Amino acid sequence: MDTIVKSYLQKFGVSEATQTFLGKVQKMFIGGAWVEASDGQTSEVIEPSTEGVITRIPMGTTADLDRAVQAARAQFDGGAWRQAKPAERERMMQRLADLIEQNAAELAEIESIDMGKSVAFARDVDIQGTVDTLRYFAGWATKLHGRTVEPSLPGNYLAYTRKEAVGVVGAIVPWNFPLQTMAWKLGAALATGCTVVVKPAELTSLSALRFAELVQEAGIPDGVINIVTGRGSVVGAAMATHPGIDKLTFTGSTPVGRTVGRAALDDMKRLTLELGGKSPVIVFADADIPAAAQAVANGVFFNSGQVCDAGTRAYIHSSVYDDFLRELIAYTRTLKIAPGMDPDCFIGPLVSALQKQRVSEYIETGKQEGAQLVYGGQPVEGPGFFVEPTIFAHCRNDMRIVQEEIFGPVLVTAPFDDEEQVLALANDSPYGLAAALYSNDLGKVHSLIPRLKAGSVYVNAHGTLDPSMPFGGYKQSGFGKDLGAEQLDYLLETKAVWITLPG
Repeated sequence: MDTIVKSYLQKFGVSEATQTFLGKVQKMFIGGAWVEASDGQTSEVIEPSTEGVITRIPMGTTADLDRAVQAARAQFDGGAWRQAKPAERERMMQRLADLIEQNAAELAEIESIDMGKSVAFARDVDIQGTVDTLRYFAGWATKLHGRTVEPSLPGNYLAYTRKEAVGVVGAIVPWNFPLQTMAWKLGAALATGCTVVVKPAELTSLSALRFAELVQEAGIPDGVINIVTGRGSVVGAAMATHPGIDKLTFTGSTPVGRTVGRAALDDMKRLTLELGGKSPVIVFADADIPAAAQAVANGVFFNSGQVCDAGTRAYIHSSVYDDFLRELIAYTRTLKIAPGMDPDCFIGPLVSALQKQRVSEYIETGKQEGAQLVYGGQPVEGPGFFVEPTIFAHCRNDMRIVQEEIFGPVLVTAPFDDEEQVLALANDSPYGLAAALYSNDLGKVHSLIPRLKAGSVYVNAHGTLDPSMPFGGYKQSGFGKDLGAEQLDYLLETKAVWITLPG
């Protein structure tokens, strides 16, 4: 850890526990052992607010992945995890959730320091969401079962179905919600009896490694959960084609997901892809305009816009368009740009220099395309990967800033005149992850929901999530679901059993 990061941690009173963890030599977690990369390679971890070096993490190899898959396979095929009764799996998952809850403050600090996000949001959203997800799926462990059937064909048969765990799950986790998204994938997998190999994002692996320490403390058998850090181009790509992985679940960008998915399907792996988004927001004239403006700003600027279902395209009825923009800008001015560890931070830095460059280039593209810049869009002085919240007005649907996922604090807006026009605009996208409606006319809302091509529809809010509700998209936003009972279907095989009875 360099002096810049040390000063940052001291300035904001980071806990001794967090400093101790960050000061350790970081190793991968494979088969219950803490190991270096097989070739000894490591990579720097950069703190996004200061651009200082936090630590180094191992850059895993395909040999490391092989070891992790072997450990997961041994547990699944006949280890203590395979032999554990459903209630025992549930108890272990609950113990893990308890430990995460007990260490919530430390995990939130690690997440904030590693990724740059608000430490308050990390605690209230990421860590609490992780606890809630594990508890939700722990309850499912004892509630998975098949059914008995009365066949109509001649003869005397006993027929029933069994639900059986798919096997070893490879989970590729994104950098924007590292711990929470990992929990989405782990929770359901563990409930069904699967074992897991996790590849965290190379930019944000630290919370996964601290999580692995808690996995050990919870008494989960060695090899059930394995954490292999490294590059997506090496470890992630190898997971997609590894013969020992039965199911692949990936959250990330659509271009990468397309490549990963194609490779996985070549091997007939079970597959879930949660990909990019460019979610439309529709504000009708009858909406509560000040409340809608605040909700839209929160929905696009939360986590500095690094959210797959962020409401990045806002269509506002022309009769209230100017009023909405005034309210939107006034509220956005109140959002504090600050380092993630600042307790009042709302807009933290982006995750990396590359992401800052990417978002800044999109802002310049918007100006060149003729969009009207009405707020933000200026460089932020000083160190850190900060980008101002940026609002464009009078955008056209053929603009790149309207069609392409920016993954930063950039909102594009346009007026509309009638429902059919705005539905066409909202659905005019290769993505279909989420959509939002702002209106007090419930008849109108219910009539529009079936016509929006999106996996989630939010009404008078944005980005509301609960472990009991499925999350996933239409079109190029992927297929399959995370969360909810629906996720379990993608982790279970259904076996039909026929028994011919005498007489």
